[in-house]
Amino acid sequence: MSRPAKIVALVGLLAVAPATAVAAANAWRTLPAPPRALSLGVTGVWTGQRLVLLGRKPLGDTPSPARDVSLSYDPASRRWTVLSPPRGPESLPGYKTLWTGREMLAFDPFHSVAYRPATNTWRVLRKSIDLGLVAWTGREAIGWGGGCCGDASAAGVAYDPVSDRYRDLPPSPLSPSQGPIGAWTGRELILFVSGYSPDGTRYPARFARAAAYDPATNRWRRLAPFPELGERMGTAVWDGHELLVVAAGPSSRSTYAFDPATNHWRMLAPLPASRLGPLAVWTGRKLVVLGGENATATKELHDGLALDPRTNRWSSVPAAPLPHLYGTAAVWTGRTLIVSDGRRTASLTP
Repeated sequence: MSRPAKIVALVGLLAVAPATAVAAANAWRTLPAPPRALSLGVTGVWTGQRLVLLGRKPLGDTPSPARDVSLSYDPASRRWTVLSPPRGPESLPGYKTLWTGREMLAFDPFHSVAYRPATNTWRVLRKSIDLGLVAWTGREAIGWGGGCCGDASAAGVAYDPVSDRYRDLPPSPLSPSQGPIGAWTGRELILFVSGYSPDGTRYPARFARAAAYDPATNRWRRLAPFPELGERMGTAVWDGHELLVVAAGPSSRSTYAFDPATNHWRMLAPLPASRLGPLAVWTGRKLVVLGGENATATKELHDGLALDPRTNRWSSVPAAPLPHLYGTAAVWTGRTLIVSDGRRTASLTP
């Protein structure tokens, strides 16, 4: 199987060179500021030609009530366009977005929409998908898990945007989870959960900590659990062959690779320092992480690191010129990383 560039999360620039050389060879470029500010829940997709952002703007001095704001950016012309999403509720947790090849699907537990750039049209979806993990299979958007506060879900749903049909997934063997990690492999949706409830108690051992769902057979299978037990699952990306999990474990430094064909985990080089909740992406050659928080120093990070699986070594990636990386949208265009917090936008090109 080929290793395509991933359009999720974050990507940086990578070369097989010492860390200082990587940093010197790559520089961020500040892009024009968006004409309208998005200050809450900024997310987005790369359409193949444009960055489409969707977020929220408070109506007053508090985060709620707020309204949806959407913008698109064309790197070729360096111009922004203000879009007009349909009016939604004034209080929403935020969206998770997917690109289907034709539409941006934006899911929220209470209000979900779709945007088609070719016709510049929006539509409100009949149902929503909870904010656990949502992945695009090439045919359906599949969501699993989620919940709020003291609740956690073990349910899943699939949505086909062509037929506008929803279907419930069969019951999974997994314990409920508000924040599962995983990815679509091209054949299965693989999921890993911590096995802890929202109040911090462990679920019974009869519940699986890892499983894979195959839409072709509509069946689940149990997988080997994540090697390090605990509530810090890390960030996961698919590299075309293995699921790479980074910033995991009690120290937020552990890095692992999981092969679903062999149901086997292997340990990779750990991060040089703690990096809790970073953005991560597979570029086709390297795993890149950016931002996050140093858990021991409680300090927000702006720089990044790149792991070359061939050498199993980390190298540095320049710090992004944004004051904060939490709540940012970051897309990989195939050759350039574009990052936007809804007020400032920058790019990094190899």
